Amino acid sequence: MRLATIALSGKEEAAVVAADGLVPIRLLNEAAGTGWSATVAELLERGELETLVGWLGAEGGSLLKRLDVIPFAQAAYAPLYRRPRKIWGIGANYRAKAADMNVVPPDAEPICFLKPDTSLIGPGDEIELPAEEGRFTAEAELGIVIGRRCKYVSEAEAPGVVAGFAATLDMTAQHLHARNPRFLGRSKSCDTFFSFGPELIAPDEIEDLGALRVETALNGCVTHSATVADMIYSVWFIVSYFSRMMTLLPGDVIMTGTPGSTDIRDGDVAECRIGGFAPLVNPVRLEAVQERQ
Repeated sequence: MRLATIALSGKEEAAVVAADGLVPIRLLNEAAGTGWSATVAELLERGELETLVGWLGAEGGSLLKRLDVIPFAQAAYAPLYRRPRKIWGIGANYRAKAADMNVVPPDAEPICFLKPDTSLIGPGDEIELPAEEGRFTAEAELGIVIGRRCKYVSEAEAPGVVAGFAATLDMTAQHLHARNPRFLGRSKSCDTFFSFGPELIAPDEIEDLGALRVETALNGCVTHSATVADMIYSVWFIVSYFSRMMTLLPGDVIMTGTPGSTDIRDGDVAECRIGGFAPLVNPVRLEAVQERQ
């Protein structure tokens, strides 16, 4: 199953991704007399995703095929949801990037950072660079979406607490981080510095997680590329690692690192491409001084 969030009549609502377009869950409920939650956040918080997957694999699947769809080209995508309780990131998690940075040997613990939900934007939204001199970058990353409340999860148990995966873009004010390594969190926290979507892809949609290719692209050209198998810390290790630090909650997002960052400037277009996923694309512009609050 694949889910998206789309804007319809001024509201953001969940939709199932069908073969030739999107079907709002609200319309599925009207046609079937069901009561599925109408947003991705509520589906996660109420623990409905697994049951919804089963229903769509049975009687719901035939109904889905009979309903009118919103064509992909006409859909107004929004972030999958806007208020994750936690947005975590992993630094230097791909072997080649870690070697270039010379900062994270494979036997060390991951570099971690948090991003606020005020940094969150969705597909097509503008990345706004602060109106200051500096170097800014964008990084494509595979995002893990937690599906169940959990603590002290083993790597073997980790697949059972993951709701799915999403494309993400992580932006950084590199000049701040370069000034002092302790400024990593600060360099990641500006408004619009985390893009999320357009699809939540359930694990059963992915045949080989390690074979997924993650690519950072700028203005239509791939700048960095690697497969998930090239990670130092695997997806399931990452989930287990964070669950040993804190309770993970439905809707928490963990970015898993990037194959490489690309410099971004006013007028650019940054993109996260992951094999089999809908691309995540965001234009870049310079923040206008008068927009500051």
